Amino acid sequence: MFVFLTTVVCELLIGHCCARMHSVAKQVDHGGSPAVALRVTDKEVVMDNGILQVTFLKPQGFVTAIKFGGLENLLEIRNEETNRGYWDIVWGEPASGNSSIEADGCGPTLCQYKESWLVVGTGFKIIKEDENHAEISFMTTWSSVIQNSSSNNHGLPLNVDRRFIMLRGCSGFYSYGIFERKKGWPAIDIAQIRAVYKLQRDKFHYMALSDKIQRVMPMPEDRETGEPLAYKEAVLLTHPINPTLKGEVDDKYQYSCEDKDNKVHGWISFNAQVGFWVITPSNEFRSAGPLKQDLTSHVGPTTLAMFHSNHYAGKDLAMSFQQGEPWKKVFGPFLVHLNSVPPHEDPLKLWRQAEEKMIVETKSWPYHFPASEDFPKSNQRGSVEGRLLVHDRFLNENPKPGSFAWVGLAAPGKAGSWQRETKGYQFWVQADKSGSFVIEGIREGSYSLYAFLRGFVGDYKYQSNIIILPGSSINLGNLVYEPPRNGPTLWEIGIPDRSAAEFFIPDPRPNLTNRLYLHDEQNKHRQYGLWDRYTDIYPRHDLVYTIGVNNYRRDWFFAQVPRRTRNMTYEMTTWQIVFLLEAVRKGRNYTLQIALAAAAQAELQIRFNGHKLNAKPDFTTGCIGRDNAIARHGIHGLYWLFSIDVPGSWLVSGSNRIFLTQSRGSYPFNGVMYDYIRFEGPPRQDF
Repeated sequence: MFVFLTTVVCELLIGHCCARMHSVAKQVDHGGSPAVALRVTDKEVVMDNGILQVTFLKPQGFVTAIKFGGLENLLEIRNEETNRGYWDIVWGEPASGNSSIEADGCGPTLCQYKESWLVVGTGFKIIKEDENHAEISFMTTWSSVIQNSSSNNHGLPLNVDRRFIMLRGCSGFYSYGIFERKKGWPAIDIAQIRAVYKLQRDKFHYMALSDKIQRVMPMPEDRETGEPLAYKEAVLLTHPINPTLKGEVDDKYQYSCEDKDNKVHGWISFNAQVGFWVITPSNEFRSAGPLKQDLTSHVGPTTLAMFHSNHYAGKDLAMSFQQGEPWKKVFGPFLVHLNSVPPHEDPLKLWRQAEEKMIVETKSWPYHFPASEDFPKSNQRGSVEGRLLVHDRFLNENPKPGSFAWVGLAAPGKAGSWQRETKGYQFWVQADKSGSFVIEGIREGSYSLYAFLRGFVGDYKYQSNIIILPGSSINLGNLVYEPPRNGPTLWEIGIPDRSAAEFFIPDPRPNLTNRLYLHDEQNKHRQYGLWDRYTDIYPRHDLVYTIGVNNYRRDWFFAQVPRRTRNMTYEMTTWQIVFLLEAVRKGRNYTLQIALAAAAQAELQIRFNGHKLNAKPDFTTGCIGRDNAIARHGIHGLYWLFSIDVPGSWLVSGSNRIFLTQSRGSYPFNGVMYDYIRFEGPPRQDF
């Protein structure tokens, strides 16, 4: 009861704002909140502010216990102390001289990833300690790893400094990591960096990711007794401890989230009336822009702070370092937030409070309390503002506002390169209805400015690099994006929004459902096994779509995948688009714009009229993509745009057919998701 009352007093006095407290510590009356205390022994470090108590192994840096809300330990006490709260990295050494790698990129990955590398500290240091604020460091250095074979670090050439911060009166603790490679170190590839917390399975059964996506979850034992499905992450619950879950599919990828929305998620203990949340107030340290998808929380109960991964992207998002390449980056801080309500109150109030806390933390970014000089404070950062306009000359005579466009700064590169950029920082905002945007809190450095928006294909890039200095404020004025187009629209399929969500998504098989999504059209794509429904709907003949007759929301399957045969093998599929042209201009070029929302080891071959599979295609993408979005219940992966010249000699006056063949058909998850298709006529003479 004392802990709960202390928490309430703290929240009433400081408006739920742990992040802001430190900057005004001398002015704020803490209402009797105890001072922050550190207790250090030979083997443990304990941080305590009277609201919660966090215990770490020393010098390894594993979080072994979190005491809060009347519970001695929120973490799973049946796990080893190294398997409760930790950071890990999936990495590998680039392959060399591998003759089995196919030239078109559809062979084995260029890097053989090892098992997850558990980040084990080899040194401990108190960075800051006073009554209002404590920051501690657990350092792992490559030299110490080499010398200490018992550290289980496998020689990853990387220094990792994990920091933990506790503030007075704050119901939670912050964490961030400083990663560094020195000049001259060996080449490596990094696939994933994350922090993991595993909670008591007997206490935490209810998971919440958003206002709509929250539910009672299975137990880890249910996955062990269930029926494995097409891949190890997906399991049919056949004998769950909670009988109401029988017959459902559990798969952690059903709970993935775009980074722009991945701000707060976690678990609620109904019997203890306690919530455990990971709050990520900024995406500046995450890779690949606002639409990058990643994991959140899943059965365990497990909750993740994902810093980098190649999920929904594949090898395109490997963080690849060449021999001798130096690098430094700060991941975080993020907040582990704990809350509680009295026994008579609705425990779902904990989710609403966590959302409110996330908003406070987001507004407080960049934090001013991290002690590292590698994390610049607000006055050491800059800002950029402007207004994006769009001029599609075949639609409008004058530029129109780029309403609700995503505008961002990322490492210098080509238009669209931000979605494959992994080593630097990115800063994204969504413009308002007028196209106006303000990007604040930008780290010092050189960037390109990029943008994209719903309703238009392609990517915008500002013509010059933007140099950010501490305190700089740059106004770019009006920026005009001219999206790719060669002629007037003759017909189109879909909506250019980098997603396949507008197309036909089938119902799951009745015996393979996640009931959370049964009546949720927005998240219907998260159901298991939807790729296999293509064969159910088109058992012998492939999809044929007639312009002016069919409706893409009803008649265009969300993914072009292989067909399952009677002997349980798979074969390529060829879709057709049928359309009429009144009078073909034989001496002019037409254009086919194809935007893909995802691709997984696929090759899209395109032929116009006179379709013969053994004939050379009129166009091929080559083998592209490893995003695996089809298997992982994503409605998009990485974005691809192809502008294809179509000579008038390929067309006829009257009925025409375009044949779309996905020629890699040996595996059920080979395929593409279309974003948008547009057929353009020859340019008019007055343009």
